Amino acid sequence: MTTQRQAIGAYGERQAARYLEERGLVVLARNWRCADGEIDLILRDGDTVVFCEVKTRRTAAFGPPSAAVHRRKVHKLRQLALRWLAESGTSSPQIRFDVVEVLPQPRGAARVAHIPAAF
Repeated sequence: MTTQRQAIGAYGERQAARYLEERGLVVLARNWRCADGEIDLILRDGDTVVFCEVKTRRTAAFGPPSAAVHRRKVHKLRQLALRWLAESGTSSPQIRFDVVEVLPQPRGAARVAHIPAAF
């Protein structure tokens, strides 16, 4: 991945975390990694553990950022969530998978859209 793409992704993840924290969610982990992959954000929303995929695009020319969360990615995120739950020792009766879209704007704040229970 190029340095510019990494920077845009990191920017989007910071914006998403801030947006969700402002709405009362608590960040448990950022960029959690294991040999099988990475989860962008892991949060707590009340009694629910939220696994969040952040998608950032510079333009909407190719559709909304969430369109990049395809079937393979959903499957991978579910596997990673199970692994995180097992490794962290966190027991939560409820889990949820969210997507946050971030579209940086030429002027002003980025446009952020939160899609709770996206899959």
